[in-house]
Amino acid sequence: MKTVGFIGVGIMGKSMVRNLMKNGFEVHIFARTRAKVEEVISEDAIFHETIAECAADRDVVITCVGYPSDVEDVYFGDDRIIANAKKGALLIDMSTTDPSLEERIAAAAEDVGLRFLDAPVTGGDRGAKAGTLSILVGGNDKSDFDDAMDLFEAMGKNITYYGKAGCGQHAKLANQIMQGSIMSAICEGLSYAKAMGLDLDVFMTGAKGGAGQNALLESYGPRIKTGDFAPGFFIDFFIKDMGLGYNAAKESGLELSSLKLAMDHYKELSEAGHGLDGMQYLINYYKWD
Repeated sequence: MKTVGFIGVGIMGKSMVRNLMKNGFEVHIFARTRAKVEEVISEDAIFHETIAECAADRDVVITCVGYPSDVEDVYFGDDRIIANAKKGALLIDMSTTDPSLEERIAAAAEDVGLRFLDAPVTGGDRGAKAGTLSILVGGNDKSDFDDAMDLFEAMGKNITYYGKAGCGQHAKLANQIMQGSIMSAICEGLSYAKAMGLDLDVFMTGAKGGAGQNALLESYGPRIKTGDFAPGFFIDFFIKDMGLGYNAAKESGLELSSLKLAMDHYKELSEAGHGLDGMQYLINYYKWD
């Protein structure tokens, strides 16, 4: 069985680590604050004080961190992953980041005899807990994707290979572009239904099977109705994802006006102090109360 180093044990990462361990993998973890990962340590995750120690001697090193600067930081440097992973190890970045950064990591890894996949995920905190994440994979050698399938199947259900390094990120950003507009539409639809005096439970039940039904409404509609804004995915992270997609599109000559509007609404909420609320907090942009 492969030994796994896992760096980035946050809201999503904790559940991913648990599912790897449930499937028999020996998982080594690094976190900047040990107190935040004591639960998974008590469940047999092996804690390391440094990234270098966590990466060394592992068959696979997985990262799931926040921003592109965080991704760059954990891979590059004398005490970081590329410099310390054993020759032949498979590196898998499951963060959402800049596709061009993933291309650069892949090239640097290959130069020293390492393998690399970018494999961002979608499905939120509930998908991470249930082991039903969708995993969107890019990599220069498809055999690396095949080799990682046992790991991916421990964490997800819908696992797709899109092509060379960076393609997994492009697929994820396309997903986030759609999600931004869909969340806006859900909040507008629910705001309208409420303003017109409809019972929201009845409305959402009636919408099932109709053209307006979608996975985000099913997951977030009940949370919105009850005022549950706990983060399955932080607003600030969603702004980061949408920004990456918007900028990449603009560089390619695409102007994504619906995405820009959704991103601007989220930025207003973040600037008002709600960046660490869940993305369903968008309903409050429409003066829900």
